[in-house]
Amino acid sequence: MRLFRFLAPTFSALLLLAQSTEEKDVLAAAQRIFDGMAAHDAAMIRSVLLPDARLYSARGDSAPVAIPAEDFATRIAAVQGAVQERFTGAPTVSIRGRIAHVWGEYEFLRDGKFNHCGVDSFSLLKTAEGWKVAAISDTSETVGCKGH
Repeated sequence: MRLFRFLAPTFSALLLLAQSTEEKDVLAAAQRIFDGMAAHDAAMIRSVLLPDARLYSARGDSAPVAIPAEDFATRIAAVQGAVQERFTGAPTVSIRGRIAHVWGEYEFLRDGKFNHCGVDSFSLLKTAEGWKVAAISDTSETVGCKGH
C-alpha cells in the first residue's frame, strides 16, 4: 500500500510531463469550464465555448436533455452556494487535426459535500483563438462513485 501511495502521484506527474502542448491546451479548455463553474463566472465559461455549443445530459433512464451552453453559463452563475466539478482521474484526450475529445470520470461537490458523479465528454474544435468546446455530454449518478 505504501508503494502505491508513492507510485500514484509519481505516475500522475509522468503523465503530465508526457502530454503534448496540444493535449495540455485541450485539457485547459475543459478545466476552464470547471473553474468558471466554481467561480460562478458565466464570462469565464463562455470564453471557451463556441457560440452555438450545447450541453447534453443523460440522467438514469430518462431521455437525454440538451440545452444551449449559453443557458448553462447563465444558470451556473446564478447558483447559490459553492459548486465544484473535477475529474477523479486522468481524463482521456484524443486529438486529430483540429478536432479533440476529452473523456473522464468526475465528481460534483455542492457546498463542499459530494452531490453526484458521472462521466464528462467534451468535444472541442481548434479555432483561431484556440481550443473551444463545441459540446459537453455528461451522465449523473449517485452510486458507484470513486471514493463515495
